[in-house]
Amino acid sequence: MLRWFFRRKLTSEEKKLGVSMDYLRHIVDVSPAAFLRFASIMPFANSRKTLPVDAWFVAQIVALQQEDCGPCVQIGVRLAKQSGVATAVVGAALDGAPESLSPELADVYQFTKSVISANDNETLRQTLRQRYGERGLIELAYAIASSQIPPTVKRALGYAKSCSIVPIDV
Repeated sequence: MLRWFFRRKLTSEEKKLGVSMDYLRHIVDVSPAAFLRFASIMPFANSRKTLPVDAWFVAQIVALQQEDCGPCVQIGVRLAKQSGVATAVVGAALDGAPESLSPELADVYQFTKSVISANDNETLRQTLRQRYGERGLIELAYAIASSQIPPTVKRALGYAKSCSIVPIDV
């Protein structure tokens, strides 16, 4: 019964997001308890209260591009658009064009790049801490970290094999 419910929810999410969630369906089939543990990251992954929505999604899209071949990036793009992030902002983040972003979002873009490449940038960290406060910096860290979990799990389970580099629909 629990598996049926989770599979039904996944089918609904697939329709809403336009991508396959076969790797999550596999987890449900093997262990509903393991799926619940995976699903329990969602509050962490969606804990934005202070950070502006466009900054949140710039960080997520940049981090997703590091980890994913397309489907998870597409989810991030769709969620950004559904949340009201301007297409130009999404496009600049996707295209690696921080110069096309506002200075504030360019800072988020550059900071995210530095975090995912393990190059500490204390100057940007302090700038973002001043701009968004300590809570905003924590949320930025969560946006970066949480966006890497689904593609990593998918790849570890062997479901990224069916991935192909796809053009992202902005």
